[in-house]
Amino acid sequence: MGVQLGELISPKPIGFENLKGRKIAIDAMNSIYQFLSIIRQPTGEPLKDSKGRVTSHLSGLLYRNANLIEYGILPIYVFDGKPPELKRTTVEQRTRIREEAEVKWKNALVEGNLEEARMYAQQASRFSEEMVIESKELLGAMGIPHVQAHFEGEAQAAYMVQKGDAWAVGSQDYDSLLFGSARLVRNITISGKRKVKKRNIYIDITPEIFYLDKVLKDLDITREQLIDISILVGTDYNPGGVEGIGPKKAFKLIKEHRTIEQAVDKKGLKIDFDVTAIRRLFLEYSTTDNYDLDWSAPDEEAVLRFLCDERDFSIDRVKKVLERLETKIGDVKSQSSLDTWF
Repeated sequence: MGVQLGELISPKPIGFENLKGRKIAIDAMNSIYQFLSIIRQPTGEPLKDSKGRVTSHLSGLLYRNANLIEYGILPIYVFDGKPPELKRTTVEQRTRIREEAEVKWKNALVEGNLEEARMYAQQASRFSEEMVIESKELLGAMGIPHVQAHFEGEAQAAYMVQKGDAWAVGSQDYDSLLFGSARLVRNITISGKRKVKKRNIYIDITPEIFYLDKVLKDLDITREQLIDISILVGTDYNPGGVEGIGPKKAFKLIKEHRTIEQAVDKKGLKIDFDVTAIRRLFLEYSTTDNYDLDWSAPDEEAVLRFLCDERDFSIDRVKKVLERLETKIGDVKSQSSLDTWF
């Protein structure tokens, strides 16, 4: 879910051609959840192999990464580490929402309402530790690097951007800006059209970018104040934020009073969470340098064994994807090397 800042900050549309040669640190769990939600049958059922194992996430990783590399993008997948204790409430809420959605999904199927069934099925999406292990194995066989974070994946990805090991974070959430990433790119692991909830309307999904320095300049605030605004609205560490305060009101309060503490003192806000501890999670998070960013041609034998022999993927389709990867990966790495000079 992440912090909701969409009402305050505006993206700049960007084409995939503008990302050519760029290394993008992708929030792995965010992307895998997207694949599990979107890649489904008309009834809402995820793709499965003959043994009943879900394969939607593997299909998404295979085809989307082939597209990214054809666009000239070098993806790096960053996986979450152990969530902080302050995130427990959010994790429990998400579990409860998925369980309730699963019941509604099954009821909608009984009633024959496929549109509602698919909507609730997407909300019921969940991934397991086994899916994480499978995703890492497939990425390794495809020659795409992945990083295991100590803390939040988006925090590690933001750190990699700060180091210069990645150009931007790729995620649907805004949290990487709070963690200090200079750039956030949205909509690169999904594409096409998205249906508006409960309406027979589809909208185009195209990449968009946020620059942290521009966000702060446009709002005339510091990163610390952006964090305070987010805490008032609600983050994964204090879901719900302060009752009755949305993004615009939070922005007005921090602009006027500069910090949450001063806003509390002047306005008498009721705060039932540890502001200092939450701030620290965004500003002083644990990171790792234990990673190797090396893109290579896919191991065809390993990919075919993993997807086709063990999980019933079409050999012909997978081979075509592997051919695309083998053809493009050298060119993309060369382009990335050239871009470091500019």
